[in-house]
Amino acid sequence: MEILDQLRFIEPTPIQYQSIPTALRGKDIIGVAQTGTGKTLAFGIPMIQRLASVKGNGLIILPTRELALQVDEALGRIGKFFNLKAAVIIGGGNMGRQIRQLRQNPQIFIATPGRLIDHLRQKTISLEKVSILVLDEADRMLDMGFAPQIKKILQTAPRERQTMLFSATMPSEIIKIANSYMRLPVRVEIAPSGTAAANVTHEIFFVHKESKTNLLKTLLKERPGSTLIFTRTKYGAKKITAEIRSLGCTATEIHSNRTLNQRLQSLAGFKSGLFRVMVATDIAARGLDVKNIEIVINYDLPEKPEDYVHRIGRTGRASNYGHAISFATPAQRRDIMAIERLIKKQLPISKLPAGIAPAPLDVEQKNFRPGNFSPRRRPFSHPAARPPLRGRRNYQPKRKFS
Repeated sequence: MEILDQLRFIEPTPIQYQSIPTALRGKDIIGVAQTGTGKTLAFGIPMIQRLASVKGNGLIILPTRELALQVDEALGRIGKFFNLKAAVIIGGGNMGRQIRQLRQNPQIFIATPGRLIDHLRQKTISLEKVSILVLDEADRMLDMGFAPQIKKILQTAPRERQTMLFSATMPSEIIKIANSYMRLPVRVEIAPSGTAAANVTHEIFFVHKESKTNLLKTLLKERPGSTLIFTRTKYGAKKITAEIRSLGCTATEIHSNRTLNQRLQSLAGFKSGLFRVMVATDIAARGLDVKNIEIVINYDLPEKPEDYVHRIGRTGRASNYGHAISFATPAQRRDIMAIERLIKKQLPISKLPAGIAPAPLDVEQKNFRPGNFSPRRRPFSHPAARPPLRGRRNYQPKRKFS
């Protein structure tokens, strides 16, 4: 408590308030909370407290390298007072350096699934003494195809352990893992799964695919704040970054084609204000804590509605206010309805700025109304009422002669 006072952690967030006392008792926890509500310290504080008094290791598994480094930084601020050492085991990092860290007998392992499996195969790490295991953003790890690695890690770790699972969404696959590898977990749910941040306002533009870039440039001129732009592909991120730089605006990019050092430099520059705009794929949609992001723009809609919640959660953090803008084509009306259904909120459609051609509405789109979860269908027509075959009025099929 004295350390938390020194670090000016005065009032816990709701997820911390409900999770920390339960975790200190060694109970398994399933935590569901909106992104940006302090889940890292919700599991980090009790882990550090217990490891300071109980022998064993802590293992934290995360989906991305950037998130692993961010968790290491957050826990290091408290762990240094206890002389707790942490080893960061992530893909893209130097293998020899990680092995040297492991030989120093760290109390906490912070790892991505793929690289942890590599160390287990090479027998450079042992999970025999793991007494506390945390799965952070587990749904994202399943989306990224890490399910086999996660199951192997859970099977390798001792059965007698404390397991904590935290995420903003909780799909059925996560529940199956919880039922298989957790002991009577306590569910801490601050907001229903898929709930969007309350401090974020929403806006949608229906626009031609070819007009997205011009619309983006117009919005960046009108809104001068710090902006995070999401695109589906790494090639799209690179192209959009070049377009933004042509405006004379400072911009950087984060995607899987960039090295770990390049991604860390981009993230650090965006945090410090060196870059006003950061263009990213969904690897930046989870857990990254960057203060004062004013606007999140979905240049491309996410593949899954749940990812919309995570993307817009990069703004409106820590009681601040934010704004989310999404670009959609008329063909993506069902994607918009799926997002509305998940967040239980109608997304307002805005008028395009002057000079941007409006996207034409197809037949079904004309029947689409904001807030309606199903467009009006065409009336069913009986086969007898259908047009004759081959365009002939009295068409008769040819007879077959034997």
